[in-house]
Amino acid sequence: MKDKKTFYISTPIYYPSDKLHIGHTYSTVQADAISRYKRLRGYDTFFLTGTDEHGQKIEDKAKEAGVTPKEYVDRIVDGIKDLWKLMNISNDKFIRTTDEYHEKAVQYIFNKMYEKGDIYKGEYEGLYCKPCEAFWTDTQAADGLCPDCGRPVIKAKEEAYFFRLSKYADRLLDYYAAHPGFIEPAHRETEMVNNFIKPGLQDLCISRSTFKWGIPVPINPDHVIYVWLDALTNYITALGYGSQDDSLFRKFWPADVHLIGKDITRFHTVYWPAFLMSLDVPLPEKVYCHGWVLLEGGKMSKSKGNVVDPVTLAERYGVDPLRYYLLREIAFGSDGVFSNENLINRINSDLANDLGNLVSRTVAMVQKYFDGTLPAQREQGEFDDDLRAVCAKSKEEAEKYLDNLYFSESLSAIWRFISRTNKYIDETAPWALAKDEGSRARLAGVMYNLCESIRIISVFIAPFMPETSVKIREQLGLGPVSSWDECAVFGSEETFTVVKGDIIFPRLDPEKELEELASLNKAPSNPLKEEIEGIAKIGIDDFGKVDLRVAQIKSCVPVKKAKKLLELTLDDGTGEDRTVASGIAQYYTPDELIGKKVILVSNLKPAVLCGVESRGMILAADASDGGVKVIFVDGVNPGTKVR
Repeated sequence: MKDKKTFYISTPIYYPSDKLHIGHTYSTVQADAISRYKRLRGYDTFFLTGTDEHGQKIEDKAKEAGVTPKEYVDRIVDGIKDLWKLMNISNDKFIRTTDEYHEKAVQYIFNKMYEKGDIYKGEYEGLYCKPCEAFWTDTQAADGLCPDCGRPVIKAKEEAYFFRLSKYADRLLDYYAAHPGFIEPAHRETEMVNNFIKPGLQDLCISRSTFKWGIPVPINPDHVIYVWLDALTNYITALGYGSQDDSLFRKFWPADVHLIGKDITRFHTVYWPAFLMSLDVPLPEKVYCHGWVLLEGGKMSKSKGNVVDPVTLAERYGVDPLRYYLLREIAFGSDGVFSNENLINRINSDLANDLGNLVSRTVAMVQKYFDGTLPAQREQGEFDDDLRAVCAKSKEEAEKYLDNLYFSESLSAIWRFISRTNKYIDETAPWALAKDEGSRARLAGVMYNLCESIRIISVFIAPFMPETSVKIREQLGLGPVSSWDECAVFGSEETFTVVKGDIIFPRLDPEKELEELASLNKAPSNPLKEEIEGIAKIGIDDFGKVDLRVAQIKSCVPVKKAKKLLELTLDDGTGEDRTVASGIAQYYTPDELIGKKVILVSNLKPAVLCGVESRGMILAADASDGGVKVIFVDGVNPGTKVR
């Protein structure tokens, strides 16, 4: 059993994409924050990230680029490492699935499963999604589209090796029941049980023979090991499992947290535990499936041209403000909407006004009233006890929330203390005390309490904004935070000698910044895309991918906190209600819509809009008066296909 004072956290290993967006950064920043926190708490911490580099997609893209697959991924991986360096990511190891030690360990794992009877050779025939590198049954992809990404699947038939996933269905259910909290949030466990395990697990294809870019199957080099057995096992091969030196594995496994995006929940909570059961290896303590970072209008997509570049934002505003925004703005486990406007508002309000102003005012007053060094003679007074009480409460809450991966709530607790400290300045009015020579000891006490509060705040924020923590402490004449215990006692510092520094968070001009960001984020035009200005030509096959159905509006209510949205409940002929969020609230009242039949785009990938999961879109046209007219149909049954 591993030492209780160790902590192992991993992010998913990322597919080598030409452009990582803010969503990828979100997951890694979360893991970095909890890793830094655990180190400050005295844990021997191992933080793993890396890249998943095998598969047919990579082989095809390398061929298009006229290079070898390894040359193709090498160039991209360097960029990913540079991004993590820019974002101040403190990972202990970066694994690549093309690393020789990983490839050898995966072959060892394959052999071990094969010898146990959990792998057999057969023939795969079914539906395959090339972008997701996932196989689907006819039932799962009944409309010919991948359930995960919404792209068309293709029929595939080839000889393959299979893992006996069906053998582990009952063991998985028993494990979930015996280990509440293994999958979080809890509704993800419900999804896996009801949508995948109880309907019947099918054996899993784990090799391919139609391409070569992968780890050769040790008993049959005509096959390569399929992506998920290769990719998922990185969490143990990075620790030396299957090698001559497995000391890290014995020290850190089982992992405390696999931190993943919700779109890969099935692979990490069904396939991965079954693999480990086959290997007789303990399962990780927790798999936490966080939500997506969305833009208004849906998930970020390179093809849509709506990708938010973290490099641009970090270089413009600083790494710590971007880290703070991602961790504070988005409730962990839920989808969150990224907005340039909200980012700028957070920087101005929370960072410049609340934190930055607190530091600069305090340092300036210590210099003005005491030439930079606080005297030993200090007097306590009114408001001091309440300040200390709020500090202790914030520490308690920040720890509780961080231990449970609630980053936003932890920062909210810290900011309550920052707000209380700012209020303390107004309550004690140091500028008034400075006018009375007899109040000098009280003034020194007030300034000491302010410096001590800021010192403790510098500890609180160290996991989230490490560079800012250092800058603040430099102005207090202190070195970097070395332990979380430094925030345990209010009054532990004897005195302070302050050093005025640069403004930590300059205020931004919101209007100017939004204009600049809009120009920076404009996607470059593609003259090959359009034959007629404003109208892109598509083929009949492209049009055929859009599934249009008649649906009847059963109910309609306004969406809270969204003036433009109505939440429609539709009968689409499937027997199950479908929810769609539509931006037509300015043009229709709910009473005007109930009972009407509309045309539904039924195969859009779901998107969360202001808390409503919208599963489709209804068709409307621009009206001559500048409004919008929904297209209604009569005399057609719900579910009828529109051709």
